[in-house]
Amino acid sequence: MPPIEWTVDALAPLLEDFLEPVLDAADFDLDYDIYEVKKKSAFISPDIAVEFEGPDVDLLLSQRGEVLLALEQLTLEALRIPHEDRFRIIFDAKDYRMLRIEELRLSAEAAAEQVKASGRAFEFGPMTSRERRIIHIALREDEAVTTTSEGVPPRRCAVVHPKRSERK
Repeated sequence: MPPIEWTVDALAPLLEDFLEPVLDAADFDLDYDIYEVKKKSAFISPDIAVEFEGPDVDLLLSQRGEVLLALEQLTLEALRIPHEDRFRIIFDAKDYRMLRIEELRLSAEAAAEQVKASGRAFEFGPMTSRERRIIHIALREDEAVTTTSEGVPPRRCAVVHPKRSERK
C-alpha cells in the first residue's frame, strides 16, 4: 500500500466514497465538512477533520458519542488507515470531541490530586485508546504520579498510580 498523503485533496474523495453510502443506508440526515486542521494541541493533533451537522447530529452524539466514534472507526478500517496513524483523522460534531478532551484533562488532574492525597491508584472506567492517551498526556509532566493502560479492550482503562517514592 503506498504511503498516505495527509491532505484534504487526497483524502476527501476517499472519505466521501465511504461516508455517502453509509450515511444513506443508515438514513441519517447529516452533512459534513472535511477540512485540514490548522490548530493543534498537545492533546490532539489531527491533520484532517470531518465535522458533521444536520438534523440527526444528536443521534451521532448520544451515548457519549458512541455512533460518532463507531462511524470514525469504521471509516478508518475501510480506508485501511494504519493504527499508528489513526490520530491523524478526527470526526466531530458540535465540538463534542474538543469538549470531551477538556473533560478528560480535568478528570486526569483531579485523579492525580486524589492519588497524591491517598497514595492509592485511581482507575478510570473503560476508554478508547484516544481517550486514554489524553489522560497519559495530561499527567506526563506530573512528577508525583505515573499512568498506565490496563485491561483488555473494550474494557481497557487508564490508571493513575503514585510514583514509587510517593506510595504510602
